[in-house]
Amino acid sequence: MNETETCLIHVVDDDAVFRRSLAFLLDSVGWTVATHASAEDFLVACPTQPADLGCLVLDIRMPTMSGLELQQILRSRGWSASIVFMTGHGDVELAVQAMKRGASDFLEKPFKDQAMLDAVSAAVRRASEERVQADRREQAGATLERLSPREREVARLVALGLPNKLVARELDISEKTVHIHRQHLMEKAGIGSAAELARLMLRADPSSLD
Repeated sequence: MNETETCLIHVVDDDAVFRRSLAFLLDSVGWTVATHASAEDFLVACPTQPADLGCLVLDIRMPTMSGLELQQILRSRGWSASIVFMTGHGDVELAVQAMKRGASDFLEKPFKDQAMLDAVSAAVRRASEERVQADRREQAGATLERLSPREREVARLVALGLPNKLVARELDISEKTVHIHRQHLMEKAGIGSAAELARLMLRADPSSLD
């Protein structure tokens, strides 16, 4: 399956004619599209992040709840939604705010059809890559959870490149005990070197070796 067959594009815009036109454009190249007349309608339709969410195509200015406000709500809920904002003339400053908060792209109305199609494709690819990274992060975290508290302490120091002798001094334990812990944690994690251990820890938490 290609990306157009496995995800859903949500279009949120209060202009019914424009909304239908945009849905037709996206549908014409094979995207599956859901439309919403307001940010509130979208939140009612999608109270939790859909597993098949490709991206949001979101008007930055709408009555009652703006696109920026919806973006903030989704962020507060932990959504990793990839968003393409649509802006009117003079809204570039708002669009820059949206980009700083993680939006994938923004297009100023009126825009060329191909520009929108390209932006949606890029946003979907970004969302897919972020899901892969999130899965890897979760798997790495689950692997490290199998370690005992002491093994985690040893793992961090080993991943930082310290030899057993210095790890022993740092933790005030014998070098032989460090060697045993090191063997056990490597077996539990299914890895064979300090470099692999460092990659695993950084994948689970990029700040873990700070």
